[in-house]
Amino acid sequence: MFKPLGLFIDIPCPEGDQCSLIACIFSHKTQNRSQLESEEDGSNSIDHEHLPKRLKVEKPAPSPVSRSSSSQFLQTQSSAPSLSQQSQNAGQVAPKLPSMSRKVSPPPPKHAVAKSSNQAAIPEAVPSASAGAASQLPSRKVPKESLNPRMLAKAPATHAVRSAILTKLHGAMFSLNEKLAKDKDTSKKCFVLNKDELITMALDEEEKVAKGSPSVYSNIIKLRIVKFTKMPTTEWTKEVMEHLNSRYYKIQPIQPNLPKPSKPITTNLSSKEEVALSAALITPVLGLEEFGYVTKAPTDTEVETARKGVLESKGWEKCDRCGARFQVFPGRREDGALATGGHCTYHPHKPIQAARKKTDGITGSSEPYFPCCSESVGTSSGCTKAKTHVFKVSEAKRLASILQFETTPKQPQKEHMDPVSFDCEMGYTTLGLELIRLTAVSWPQGHELLDVLVRPMGEVLDLNSRFSGVLPEHYASAIPYSSSSNHHKQQDVGKNQKALQVVDSPAAARALLFGLLQPETPLIGHAINNDLNACRVIHPTIIDTVLLYPHPRGRLPLRMSLKGLAHRFLERNIQMGGDAGHDSKEDAIATSDLVRVKAGEIWKRLNARGWKFEKNALIAPPGETSQDVRKAARELGLAGGPKRKTTT
Repeated sequence: MFKPLGLFIDIPCPEGDQCSLIACIFSHKTQNRSQLESEEDGSNSIDHEHLPKRLKVEKPAPSPVSRSSSSQFLQTQSSAPSLSQQSQNAGQVAPKLPSMSRKVSPPPPKHAVAKSSNQAAIPEAVPSASAGAASQLPSRKVPKESLNPRMLAKAPATHAVRSAILTKLHGAMFSLNEKLAKDKDTSKKCFVLNKDELITMALDEEEKVAKGSPSVYSNIIKLRIVKFTKMPTTEWTKEVMEHLNSRYYKIQPIQPNLPKPSKPITTNLSSKEEVALSAALITPVLGLEEFGYVTKAPTDTEVETARKGVLESKGWEKCDRCGARFQVFPGRREDGALATGGHCTYHPHKPIQAARKKTDGITGSSEPYFPCCSESVGTSSGCTKAKTHVFKVSEAKRLASILQFETTPKQPQKEHMDPVSFDCEMGYTTLGLELIRLTAVSWPQGHELLDVLVRPMGEVLDLNSRFSGVLPEHYASAIPYSSSSNHHKQQDVGKNQKALQVVDSPAAARALLFGLLQPETPLIGHAINNDLNACRVIHPTIIDTVLLYPHPRGRLPLRMSLKGLAHRFLERNIQMGGDAGHDSKEDAIATSDLVRVKAGEIWKRLNARGWKFEKNALIAPPGETSQDVRKAARELGLAGGPKRKTTT
């Protein structure tokens, strides 16, 4: 087809004013049009012979006008004669339209024009879903995507599986979106998503789980779908609000309300009186050997037997996490390996029993599951992978074969010492579970007395950072221990972290702990047998919060967690660091405060029986002696002891 090149520019268009072409090759010059334009411009000097046809332009957004003015304008437009009528009355002067005499404002800038009429608007940040004023929200750019899983470098499942799951997820979201659209509450209409926004939200949700939890992708996404199917519109509104704020406005999610400060501990006693009352909380450990409490050091014969057993086993151990058999090489093998067996796949948390439901009597009780990934017991080998297998040594004679136990020595040069609360963190090495951090605080004040890192005797397999909170960089930035610089200001090594001092061995850390104790000094801890065994310490005077707060279903070996006790009795949230692990100082202070709470309970009951304080000394009522304070505490059920075996 040849190009016209202006060959038809002098030929009038057959369609005339009815021509709908944007760039017509025929001529559209008319006398009436020229007259109108010249009259409007006030000049006839314009050459209309080659005047191009006017192009379509975007109409700017209409400015808000009142109903009366808009209706009047429409009536004026309808009554005004058209151009075709004006062309028939060539001799008459065409009346001016209202737009000819009205001042025209410039169009709004492009960024202020909404790009899509069906896009819901959202405020910069909606503090709550119940905000009735949020009826209209600013525009946002929505990507055009299909309901197809996004490509990932390492997909957790096949494309077919992900596509099927994504379809169900989108269907659950679609139902909630429809319910919200039909809701009579007009303040929530702004949270109704259009088709593209709903697809994007479903894709974001599926991609988040696929990247964040690939090992348990199927389970988590299915639980998410079930949650959506049972979710009320109020919760769905919050989900939509968080999605819009995070994707389109890059607003960080609103932080949850900060936990309430822990309630103050009031014992109605002075510090010295509390120290005197601590004698009522001391728990005898004789009879608790079967639960891991070491009351006397193993003999040399027992230690030698344990060493021979280790040599004969040739380093074969059972993994403390997954139960697999593997071989460990203290001092490293010739090729540099520390252990065999490859990676360790395990669940970091112990299984728990699901809460009972009303239907359990018909369908059977709920199955136990792992809280770390919500997988049922027996359905998954693990949700966490570690580089090596690890093991733990529990027998006292084998622990003594690595480092012998010592009893707290007497220090005649020192006077009476106040109680000490301490906590230890352990990591896995080629010799088992070893001490890597030791923290001690004063009781009842909670002032720091000692906080050091410990270099273990074996090669490190896993610092167990998920629970210990000790990372390799802590050792890299640690400074050698010095008693003179123990309480000096320490340098920052990271966010909310301080450079700790480090000692060369568990024996050195034990010596520092002995410097704070006399044999009669109460030593406080939670499940204190584990901490004492890690330090290889035998202390005759202990206060164990596990025994002060027995498990509701019975005594040892059942134990309450320190985190649960702190939440219940102190209204304090501890061990909230997640993968960052625990803080031994935080745990030591929490243990100390739990003992103070129990001391307050004991004093309240002892005082009712006639006990009193004189010059910071506990005085027994008539008929009782001060030596009976422990007996009185046990009679009140406030001091724990071993679980007695019943005989028939």
